[in-house]
Amino acid sequence: MSRPARVGIMAGGGPLPAQVAEALRKRGREPFLIGFQGFADEALLAPYSHEMIRLAAAGAILRSLRRQGCSELVLIGPVRRPSWRSLRPDAEGVRLLARLGRALFAGDDGLLASIIRLLEEEGFRVRGAHEFLDTESNRWGAWGRVPPDRQAMADIHQAVRILSVMGPLDIGQGCVVQNGLTLAVEALEGTDAMLHRCGGLRQDGVAGGVLVKMPKAGQELRADMPAIGPVTIRNAAAAGLRGIAFPARLTLVMEPDRCIKEADRLGLFLYGLGPDFLSDKRT
Repeated sequence: MSRPARVGIMAGGGPLPAQVAEALRKRGREPFLIGFQGFADEALLAPYSHEMIRLAAAGAILRSLRRQGCSELVLIGPVRRPSWRSLRPDAEGVRLLARLGRALFAGDDGLLASIIRLLEEEGFRVRGAHEFLDTESNRWGAWGRVPPDRQAMADIHQAVRILSVMGPLDIGQGCVVQNGLTLAVEALEGTDAMLHRCGGLRQDGVAGGVLVKMPKAGQELRADMPAIGPVTIRNAAAAGLRGIAFPARLTLVMEPDRCIKEADRLGLFLYGLGPDFLSDKRT
């Protein structure tokens, strides 16, 4: 009986690529990782078959994936959009960039959707990391010992409303609200940098703010699902926040048991938002 084809993982930074690879192995699938030079942490990829290739070397990437027998792909891990000067595409990269056309100048959502479409035209099936990391098991409500109080819930609702308005503009996935005041919204800098920035903006004399992360409207979840992990929790605590809320089934939670322990240790809440909460943009 033939074994299932390998799953290719196009790996940016952070621990998620390795976590997807481990999840695949537990399912009896063998991963092969393309680590993007300058972004992926090769030490985390070391336990798995992998190759480090620069981002714009599309020809080398596609040849490697096909040589390894990959028919399915997962795109996971942050990658900063490079400047044109630093891109240096190979011949295949030039061809693919031409096919992307105006999407190169679109926001992240438009570009990622176009990249996925292009990969599928090249014969690959693109899968979401959440299909292997099982976000369907993420529960709604409080995850640890600390629940959000009434003010925290009001701030969560406010942040959800703000992100719902921001989403169609393709701005970011995160927002921090304290006592009804918007301290920060996430843009190109990412969640950790946003938290560092908003730490100096918090109001004295009132309860700390909350971070809400959620996907943008129409976002291509196969390439850019919101993610939180222990580092997010520590950075939220350092910024003086009280907790983090996120759509339970639409968020990649890295090392969930460790996240809960960190949140309990630091006195923060973790709160999984259900569909009823997210559908109510009025309150």
